Amino acid sequence: MITIKEITATDTYVIRQAVLRIGKPIETCLFPGDDLSTTKHFGIHNDKLIGVISLYENRNTMFANETQYQIRGMAVLEDYQGLGLGEKLISHSEKHLPFEKNTLIWFNARKKAVGFYEKLDYKIIGDAFEIEDVGTHYIMYKKLRN
Repeated sequence: MITIKEITATDTYVIRQAVLRIGKPIETCLFPGDDLSTTKHFGIHNDKLIGVISLYENRNTMFANETQYQIRGMAVLEDYQGLGLGEKLISHSEKHLPFEKNTLIWFNARKKAVGFYEKLDYKIIGDAFEIEDVGTHYIMYKKLRN
């Protein structure tokens, strides 16, 4: 049985390292803002934690929206990828944000994940850019409420 529940920042580190920071020290999995009271972390479980997502109140100057949230550290263990679990994490996160007028969610998407996010109605804004030691990314966004 698959469940999604709120978890701690520390809970996310093992999954982030296994998927997003392969071969890098665990310290690279600690993101600024992880421990803020406004940050939410969710984990998807079967009998163990198999995927994570984190949401931060964070404004990007590319957008005029007053209320903005950034996704970071979205990851599902390799053995569980392709089963719709990432989509479940995104959907759950969108439903648990405190909606206000003109809410927007945005993130830096790895080039290989763009198609996944496009299927969930996220759009690219701007040009591709490099994140050192991680790879090519695009900023993607979705307006959640107008």
